[in-house]
Amino acid sequence: MLAHELARIQSTGLRRTRRVLESPQSAHVTVDGRAYVSFCSNDYLGLAADTRLIAAAQAGAARHGVGAGASHLVSGHTSAHHALEQALAEHVGLGEAVLFSSGYLANVGLVTALCGREDEVFADRLNHASLNDAALLSRARVRRYRHLDLAGLERGLAASRARRRVIVTDAVFSMDGDLAPLPAILALAERHDAWLVVDDAHGLGVLGPHGAGSLAHFGLASDRVAYMGTLGKGAGVAGAFVAGHPTLIEYLINRARTYIYTTAMPPMLAQALIESLRVLRAEDWRRARLAGHVQCLRAGLAGTRWHLLPSDTPIQPLVVGDAQAATRLAAALAERGVLVPAIRPPTVPQGTARLRISLSAAHSDEDVAQLLAALRALA
Repeated sequence: MLAHELARIQSTGLRRTRRVLESPQSAHVTVDGRAYVSFCSNDYLGLAADTRLIAAAQAGAARHGVGAGASHLVSGHTSAHHALEQALAEHVGLGEAVLFSSGYLANVGLVTALCGREDEVFADRLNHASLNDAALLSRARVRRYRHLDLAGLERGLAASRARRRVIVTDAVFSMDGDLAPLPAILALAERHDAWLVVDDAHGLGVLGPHGAGSLAHFGLASDRVAYMGTLGKGAGVAGAFVAGHPTLIEYLINRARTYIYTTAMPPMLAQALIESLRVLRAEDWRRARLAGHVQCLRAGLAGTRWHLLPSDTPIQPLVVGDAQAATRLAAALAERGVLVPAIRPPTVPQGTARLRISLSAAHSDEDVAQLLAALRALA
């Protein structure tokens, strides 16, 4: 039965396979024995293989060992974790922060702690799968509104009689690269006495002054915001955190099951992340280079047969349409030494299969030019 289902997936061009990365994550990688220019990674600032972060991780391992050995509430909460939480809260301009082992765990822990059977979740239809799963696991009523449809969101909030209302949204949408209108959404949350959960997985490090994220980008601050940021993308390492009012953070420490029942991240990674925050705050040139790459790519693909979705972020989706056509285009680029992932349903809606081009400060102008030349030739 499983083999039959896999064959069906294969026939529709939706079967996924894994490549083996044999080099550090960077703009230039070795995969399955072949060299590529990579536009696959969420390492937006080029920090994943930064020697300063490596040295910090090595020093952290020498001091703390390679594993935390326990959950935060038992005996795994080290001085490195504690210092990182304080640094993260300061970086994003919120009261306190609590670490989670991944963004998925952070979203599930946060939403299921805030919501129960008597509550209602309002979710953008293009939210990340972790937010969707979190809403379902919370057992609250889930109302999904059309992408960025604030009028629909307001109608739902006005009609709700739930004990607690929670709006959940990506800040930067991971497959479209567009930015949620957070000031307007926060205004709705305040008007209708709702929590606002913001998943800033793809904004932290990239947006806002010194990479402080999407809230800082818009100049927002509110005690009703629960802010989730991941640490394996712009920050270049691993893990995630939730930041907000100190009461919220204390509540999550006591009620978020994915925090309570999970071994803490290795403290050596917390030490590397403290260095990562120092670097990404100090080196604004990384964000300036990213912005230049985005402008170059969009100008270079103007007038080609494929449609770039509107995005000013490092996520540049090139819509192809058919899943098999997207797979063939990605394979043709790989033959030319350029690695770009084909994103297909169910990750994106039917008929909108695409290449998800991820730009990085680690890319050179020549790397972007090589991608453009290959796409123009294939067009």
